[in-house]
Amino acid sequence: MDKDTLFSSFGKWLAPICTKSFTEKVKETNQDKYVKKFTTLSYLKLFLHAQIQQRDGLREIADDVLSKDFQKELGLKSISAAQLSRKHNQVDPALLEHVFMQLVLRIPRK
Repeated sequence: MDKDTLFSSFGKWLAPICTKSFTEKVKETNQDKYVKKFTTLSYLKLFLHAQIQQRDGLREIADDVLSKDFQKELGLKSISAAQLSRKHNQVDPALLEHVFMQLVLRIPRK
């Protein structure tokens, strides 16, 4: 994939995930109640990107945020491996299950 189209393509790929129901679920669970910087939506985008890029650890994931285009997509200037770890422990697994189930329901049936 051309490096100039990565983040616009990434944004389009995320569109089915980042729906109104996801943001409503985040609000419903108070997931981002006291969050100023690293929202659950940014967390989801960052870890999906890390999965696609096959990152091995939190330091590698944090290094991805050094890209100016990715900073714009996430709304972050920087992030540390420790912040990623804390956020990972705070995110409700039921929220991620909800995202997965919404995607499964979009799979066409024969």
